[in-house]
Amino acid sequence: MTPPQEAPGGRHALGTRAARNLATTTKSVPQMQGISPRWLLRRLQWVDAGTYRVNRRLTYRLGDGLVTFVNDGAAVRVVPPELAELPPLRGLAGADVLDVLAGRFEQREYGPGETIAAAGRPADAVHLVAHGKVALRTPGEYGGEAEAGILADGRFFGDRVLLGADEEWPCTFRALTPTTVLTLTRAAIEELTGRFDMLRTHLEAYRDAPDPPRTAHGEAEIELASGHDGEPDLPGTFVDYEASPREYALSATQTLLRVHSRVADLYNGPMNQVEQQLRLTVEAVRERQEHELVNNRDFGLLHNADLRQRIQTRGGPPTPDDLDELLSRRRKSRFLLAHPRTIAAFGRECTRRGVCPSVLQVDGPGGTHRVQGWRGVPIYPCDKIPITPAGTSSILVLRTGEDDQGVIGLHRTGMPGEVRPGLSVRFTGIDERAVLTYLVSAYYSAAVLVPDALGVLENVEIAR
Repeated sequence: MTPPQEAPGGRHALGTRAARNLATTTKSVPQMQGISPRWLLRRLQWVDAGTYRVNRRLTYRLGDGLVTFVNDGAAVRVVPPELAELPPLRGLAGADVLDVLAGRFEQREYGPGETIAAAGRPADAVHLVAHGKVALRTPGEYGGEAEAGILADGRFFGDRVLLGADEEWPCTFRALTPTTVLTLTRAAIEELTGRFDMLRTHLEAYRDAPDPPRTAHGEAEIELASGHDGEPDLPGTFVDYEASPREYALSATQTLLRVHSRVADLYNGPMNQVEQQLRLTVEAVRERQEHELVNNRDFGLLHNADLRQRIQTRGGPPTPDDLDELLSRRRKSRFLLAHPRTIAAFGRECTRRGVCPSVLQVDGPGGTHRVQGWRGVPIYPCDKIPITPAGTSSILVLRTGEDDQGVIGLHRTGMPGEVRPGLSVRFTGIDERAVLTYLVSAYYSAAVLVPDALGVLENVEIAR
């Protein structure tokens, strides 16, 4: 019997590589690593709009409350026009006076734990926090200290010293981190008011002017009468509105998808080439849409949170205390939004304290999901929230919906070629190279109906 002859390379049978020439392979649809759950897009309540106007009651504001600084190396100075953010100096017409005031501020450095101003001591200076974090401490009921708040970059305290009031510091201001403070002493204020009649007159007018009636939220007061009997004269009133309400126009994310007709004609099975190209393009557009809703400087959530709704962490990492502070500032918090690394940092803090965060069952893409929660509020991951090179990030909390005066998403539905709400695909033709072109468009924005609908926990340290 003749032994079987060996094929080249030492094989005795047909190889798999050659056999595949006669086989039909099983293929997956094209995969895309950049697809995320996009919880923000799924959990926002969307309103059909072209331009959306947010009408609010008239609110009295003294400015954005932040002072801007510049530095030359380690030397820091305040930008003179920014001093108008201090309520007593708002509306001061003399630019020269502000220049002189800015030049009289002295730079002081404080280490962690050092006291800048002590409760009960005479208030004798205006302090501007140029960099760092300052804790406000008040005497507690049982001999300890209670935390009254955190001041960070651009905040200030002691501005009533400009009015010559003989007052005491209501609490102790203590540096939590290395802190740079610019200080204007009472002696310098007295000297400047003696030199500049305009400054003295402005401060006296501000001190003597009656405060406009306003609510605890800063809105114009509505006069009411209650608890009366008989026939007293009832107060007349009206509800005043903002004269220039903000209008949100829809932003657009667009791209032109090009597919050669030869590919669409000859290689269209078993999968539709145009359909798969469009599917991946739509996913990329949706990812960019969520990124813009978080980071856009015009309507993004990180940039549109009211300054009074931005709080700082107590010690750096995200602790249960920080999330309690964030949730306590609003009603009906629907969900928290954080980077996955921030959620992991919060879990570490819970483990360190021996606290077990809740696990919630929520409906999402593909069925029911288990997500981490706190106080019954789910914490959804969002990789669009940036992480700074220093290893800090932010946590957002949202109340959503028009009925609850929350955060809403804006889009336009019913467009030609609509494939998803607010997203359309339109065939624009074939060029002289036989290339098919499709216009993929998404129109969207986000609106914050009242300031406390959105809160941000800033400077969350996640790299420790």
